[in-house]
Amino acid sequence: MSRTPFLAGNWKMYKTGAEAVAFIEAAKPLLAGTSGRQAALGVPFTAIGEAATAAQGTGILIGAQNVHWEKEGAFTGEISVGMAKAAGASFVILGHSERRQYFGDTDEWVAKKLAAAVDGGIVPVVCLGESLAQRESGDTFKVLGAQIRGSLAGLTAERAAALILAYEPVWAIGTGKTATKEQAQEVHAFLRGELGTLLGDRAASETRILYGGSVKPDNVKALMGEPDIDGALVGGAALKPDSFVQIVKFDL
Repeated sequence: MSRTPFLAGNWKMYKTGAEAVAFIEAAKPLLAGTSGRQAALGVPFTAIGEAATAAQGTGILIGAQNVHWEKEGAFTGEISVGMAKAAGASFVILGHSERRQYFGDTDEWVAKKLAAAVDGGIVPVVCLGESLAQRESGDTFKVLGAQIRGSLAGLTAERAAALILAYEPVWAIGTGKTATKEQAQEVHAFLRGELGTLLGDRAASETRILYGGSVKPDNVKALMGEPDIDGALVGGAALKPDSFVQIVKFDL
């Protein structure tokens, strides 16, 4: 079946609300009339509201970069799915390697956050990826198999309709290194097979799997030409309107 390409920027800890608005205002005319794909921006919590307002009518989706799995409670510094959604987020990035490395996110936590996102009505974008040492030791599929099983634990086929996966080889994030299109396709095909085992053929055929890791305007078209790559999760190249727009319009 046809899977609508999903081209998402992950701004990480960059941009105030005002800077987000300026970015969207600059990108808006450049994206006018673009169809057949979804453009999205994962922005800091403090920018969600202003970004969502600025993005109204543009087709650009605004999302959060993390959430807590509880609806409310004594969790200083966290926000819930309901808070993110009320601010204007329609999706959330979960289990990014930086969250796993620096903030202790585990597969178990990601599974809880995934369930909360589904329950709360926002799209979960679940990140998976191996380190350079794991790839070089030949453990890529072992690591990713364990990650996808742990991160999707408890998810049923009926609840998986909104799920998006993002393969982000840790060794290619912010390093300038990019998996070759063949390396990326091999992993995406593996993950699609795992989805089939876990959630059935429909989930395997319908779930979009994004590639992330030094995606730029000059390599996105080649990556998107692979049969199991359905979009991109973009870091540095999504911080400037012109390069982000070029990525979204990769074959136009």
